[in-house]
Amino acid sequence: MQTDRDFALLAFGLAACEKPGSAQSAGKKIDQTVAEVGKKISETTDKAGEKLSAEGEKADVAIDDTEITAKVKAAIFAELGLKTLQISVDTVKGVVTLCGSVDSQASSDKTQTIAGAVAGVKEVNNKLLVK
Repeated sequence: MQTDRDFALLAFGLAACEKPGSAQSAGKKIDQTVAEVGKKISETTDKAGEKLSAEGEKADVAIDDTEITAKVKAAIFAELGLKTLQISVDTVKGVVTLCGSVDSQASSDKTQTIAGAVAGVKEVNNKLLVK
């Protein structure tokens, strides 16, 4: 059985829940939190994108260098009459380094010229020894 006192407590409780602006205030706080989270996610995504881009560029350079090395080796060994005893080719950022030995200065010069003619080669460091 309900009394006037019970009704008064119920009405007081309901009135407390309906404070002016409390729902609006809560809504604003939620909106602010969502906006802050969105901003943090965007910043994190941007940073991750920058890192992936940088790593992708490194991978492109590595692939290009490997491709250049293979093309230089193929061009050197395809050259008829070039007497190469032992040549190693290394490429870093388009700069080719030739190491090893050849039978003459003419072979060393020709090997350097062949390497320099390969697409993507920026420079050739000729460290070939004449034996």
